[in-house]
Amino acid sequence: MSYVTENPATGVVERTFETLTEEGVQDVLARADGAYRAWRETAIDERVRMLRATAAAYRERADELAALIATEMGKPLSQGAGEVELTAMIYDWYAEHGPALLETEELAPQGASSSVVTRAPIGPILGIMPWNFPYYQVARFVAPNLLLGNTVVLKHAPICAASSAVMAQIAHAAGVPDDAFCHVYATDEQVADMLADPRIQGVSLTGSGRAGAAVAQVAARNLKKSVLELGGSDAFIVLDAPDLAATVKAAVAGRLRNCGQACNAPKRFIVHSDLYDEFVERLTAAFAASTVGDPVDPATRVGPLSSVAARDRVVAQVRRAVEQGATLHTGGEPLDRPGAFMAPAVLTGVTPEMEAYHEEIFGPVAVVYRVDDDEEAVALANDVEYGLSGSVWSEDTERATRIADRLEVGMALVNEHGVTLPGLPFGGVKASGYGRELGPWGLGEFANLRLRRIGRPRTAK
Repeated sequence: MSYVTENPATGVVERTFETLTEEGVQDVLARADGAYRAWRETAIDERVRMLRATAAAYRERADELAALIATEMGKPLSQGAGEVELTAMIYDWYAEHGPALLETEELAPQGASSSVVTRAPIGPILGIMPWNFPYYQVARFVAPNLLLGNTVVLKHAPICAASSAVMAQIAHAAGVPDDAFCHVYATDEQVADMLADPRIQGVSLTGSGRAGAAVAQVAARNLKKSVLELGGSDAFIVLDAPDLAATVKAAVAGRLRNCGQACNAPKRFIVHSDLYDEFVERLTAAFAASTVGDPVDPATRVGPLSSVAARDRVVAQVRRAVEQGATLHTGGEPLDRPGAFMAPAVLTGVTPEMEAYHEEIFGPVAVVYRVDDDEEAVALANDVEYGLSGSVWSEDTERATRIADRLEVGMALVNEHGVTLPGLPFGGVKASGYGRELGPWGLGEFANLRLRRIGRPRTAK
């Protein structure tokens, strides 16, 4: 595994990074474990101060950080700046709300003088993070664990080596001890060795289903807690639309943000038959008119995919769908220029016999389905192995809510899609993984919920 910054807008390799040696693996584990002994005893007010300082640093360096990931994984500058702000919000949220969430919880005594639950750290936690939201997804893992008193070892995606180093640097400058937040350039085999080591107490992974299954297997074999946030094939169900143009605008924004490379992006558009033709026409026109270009150009709304290999996988998925009988309305081909660019695509006529019906398409491709009633919409929405999120769009919010409640997902939304805020739980079911990040739920995943009971004094009879 090589850690390389290859600019996806140009195809030029800009930096390379050395991976860990075997001695380096042992050194990192020893450092993270040693730092835990002191970090867990650090006053909560001090940890809060460091989180706030971390949030402030992200905001102060927003332009620099957005430019960095534009060259690493191709995110347009405005979207990168938005990600940096959301990252700062997460650190601030845990600084503000975390201490109260860690307070001792009083239970009914139930025959004792007192029964309480305390929330304590458990040790070094390994985070295996993806490239598509380099700062935000790390913050979801790092902020709650540092506040709790765990130390963290970050193994970022190989194309995000530079941003991985900057995130550690920001935390260290804010006062977090160097060994309480370690980042490593490790191979898959070294990651497996770390997870098997008794010093690592758990693992959080955001990534593909294949990676999640491999990590979960190693974690289970070594009796380690794992949290997995995997893929998604989110449904965007349109029941009615008094302003169809506004609904299509939301659909376009959700699908093309980050060049379609988001696990919780709407990917399958399920539209009632009376709106279907107009929806497809408007969506196709909007996709065809989207500005695809260099992510550092302020006019760009759709940048390159993360790599040429990623672009070619998505192009191949579109071609297979067409070969198997789907209709391509626009796009789907690589752009004739250096880099990992492709024209955003709209597909219809996808059926269960086709691969595109079942797989996640991780790129700027919308698949639109026609349905005749609400029951058909629900059945189609749930007829995939994934269960991350889904949305229902209607002027009748009661009707939409009834349908949203039947979606087999971790996050069901009405008249919005892809909303992520620090105080809301994030996670899915089925092949989209297990566990939750953000809010109180993220703070509890790697905590020791310890019962402390004080019995009544016994007297001799």
